[in-house]
Amino acid sequence: MTRMIAASVLAVLVVAPTMAEERPDKDTDLPEWGEERADRIHDHVARWVTSTSRNLDGFISREYPDYDNTSYLRLRYTYDWEEGQANDHDLGVRFRLDLPTTEERLRLIIESEPEEARGTLADQGTGRVPDDQASTSDTVLGLDRLSGRDRREQWNFRTGAGVRLRLPLDPYARVTAERLWDVGTGPWQLGSDNRASWFNNRGYSARSRWDFGRPVDEKLHLRFVTTFQWQEEEDTLEFAESAELHQILSNRSAIRYSAVMIGNSLSDPRINDYYIQAYYRRDIHRDRVFLDLIPELHFPRRADYDPRWAFTLRFELYFRGLIQRAYHP
Repeated sequence: MTRMIAASVLAVLVVAPTMAEERPDKDTDLPEWGEERADRIHDHVARWVTSTSRNLDGFISREYPDYDNTSYLRLRYTYDWEEGQANDHDLGVRFRLDLPTTEERLRLIIESEPEEARGTLADQGTGRVPDDQASTSDTVLGLDRLSGRDRREQWNFRTGAGVRLRLPLDPYARVTAERLWDVGTGPWQLGSDNRASWFNNRGYSARSRWDFGRPVDEKLHLRFVTTFQWQEEEDTLEFAESAELHQILSNRSAIRYSAVMIGNSLSDPRINDYYIQAYYRRDIHRDRVFLDLIPELHFPRRADYDPRWAFTLRFELYFRGLIQRAYHP
């Protein structure tokens, strides 16, 4: 297995950047027969997703506005390997319906994996939250009100309330706030993304993320990210610090190099893990099928900070009407 990790690291660090020389008009890595089959399946399911969301919106608003909604259905297969741990395979489904209503800036939200269900900062940082951990009992139905403000000028708020769809129903309330500042007259920017929420069964939780970064050139972006999170269930304050370099390799691939520190408790700080990560993401087929390769080297406290290799292989298949490309993994 160590040889496979070494080969993966070599592929991510050496082979992947060379793919930046690919033809800019090429939008798939699949053979012709695979293209046709993938497109046929995608178009069929995507029509159902779009039709369902529009019909639901029409039922709520009594009209059929001409808009592109951001609803989607995602299928994901993940293979996780960590030195000294059992291999893990996960196959999961996530969906999100985000629909306008008759009242301006009011949105209906149906989501199978809200942020509050995504585990600790350690789980979120490595992207290793098992798909079965965010089960159907985490699906939420609610209404969100958007302030519609420009976060470059003032705080942009989003407040919401609803229920988690389980028996008995679990009511929740949530508020998020975003802000973006230009630092001086240079290219540096400081972003702030914050959330506070309450679930009747899980209690209170809060998360604050501060992102200080700048573009290095048209394909490189440097970021320093600080995150704090508190969950009543965990009853501890977690913190994470990361230095990240994002690189756009081509119109269909990107890589992120990260050095991360994760700990908890400000009164008696403990560092639970240090790790370095290379996160390679490839658009295999027309913004619909994606491949992630994520080699990591951890120095966890549970192993007395001895090095431990880890590797994640992930495939994602999206069904959606509106594509919003994210160049950075």
